[in-house]
Amino acid sequence: MTKKKTTTPRKQSQTSTHGHSHRQGDCVDLLRQLSAYIDDELPSDVCTEIRRHMGACPNCEVFIASLQHTVTLCRHRPAPQLTSVDRKNMRRAILDAANAQ
Repeated sequence: MTKKKTTTPRKQSQTSTHGHSHRQGDCVDLLRQLSAYIDDELPSDVCTEIRRHMGACPNCEVFIASLQHTVTLCRHRPAPQLTSVDRKNMRRAILDAANAQ
């Protein structure tokens, strides 16, 4: 007698393409909170969860480290001086983008 193979539905916890196990959507959740995390505006328990995720997710860890480095570089550079034409063009581009949505 041969045993019938049974397939079980995939649980939320699965291995992603970048080689670690986590609940589906953990990386997306982390990205939603990234700005507040980098600016140290989150409660300590949320920061602990983010650090735990990064420890298990090399892609997120590299991404966040790169973003933190970029933020540090930007904070230490003077803001460029914009001409009135530059400001006008930027406002127009922002309004065009907003209206396109």
